[in-house]
Amino acid sequence: MDKELIKRANLRQPIEKHDTAAWANIEAVKSDSCVTIPSDIQVRNSKEHVDTNEK
Repeated sequence: MDKELIKRANLRQPIEKHDTAAWANIEAVKSDSCVTIPSDIQVRNSKEHVDTNEK
């Protein structure tokens, strides 16, 4: 297979998972800075994940 064709085929595959992205579970957005605010459940899940994966 041609190297250019292989390169194009690989570009079609998504690299990141948008399901777990920081903006996936937005509860609110601050009007002045457009910063997203996650829900309380997501904050607790994130803290639990960090606490269990400490080194």
